[in-house]
Amino acid sequence: MIDWLQLAESLITSPWLYAVLIAVSCLDSFLPLIPSEAVVVVAGVYAAGGHTNLLLVIAATTLGAFLGDMVPYAVGRLLGVRVLKRLPPGTKRRAAHDWFTRQLDARGGFVLVTTRFIPVGRYLATLSTGIVGYPLGKYVLFVGFATAAWSVYTVLTGYLGGVVFQDNTLLAITVGIVLAFLVTGVIEAVRHLRRRASMPPTEAPPW
Repeated sequence: MIDWLQLAESLITSPWLYAVLIAVSCLDSFLPLIPSEAVVVVAGVYAAGGHTNLLLVIAATTLGAFLGDMVPYAVGRLLGVRVLKRLPPGTKRRAAHDWFTRQLDARGGFVLVTTRFIPVGRYLATLSTGIVGYPLGKYVLFVGFATAAWSVYTVLTGYLGGVVFQDNTLLAITVGIVLAFLVTGVIEAVRHLRRRASMPPTEAPPW
């Protein structure tokens, strides 16, 4: 199994680092156990010391995340017809499918942008978006914005840690990773509360 953190740190001064960032950001979009946030934070920390190029780190992680988010969407589109055949009208699973379709129609951008910051949530959302047949043009637009926002936020989290703790790289990396996951938790909590508060009783999730 590849140790992505160790690989990234060993290539910090090499142009190959950006290829690693593309790969890890891409794979994390459909393989939740890949530690993309930690690797991206590390690259951001070293950008504060001039070892990596901040703009290239952001560009590489945005590209990788965007390409990765296209994979579960494509899989969902391929499986959509089969899934519908297994969801007969009147069942709870079909009700859940129809409810998610309505949510995407009403607030697809919000769903895709906020779930991009949730490691497992991003995979489930993009896969489900493909299954329900969400329009490709709108998907590309929202996912492009979401991946850029995620990249900028994650890289700058590491960069800030590198600036504040420039004499202690390990502490900067630790603080950056903790901050990234803390904000991710806050985003998920706010997203959940907002969804429940804005949902009329008839639109409650069917589970």
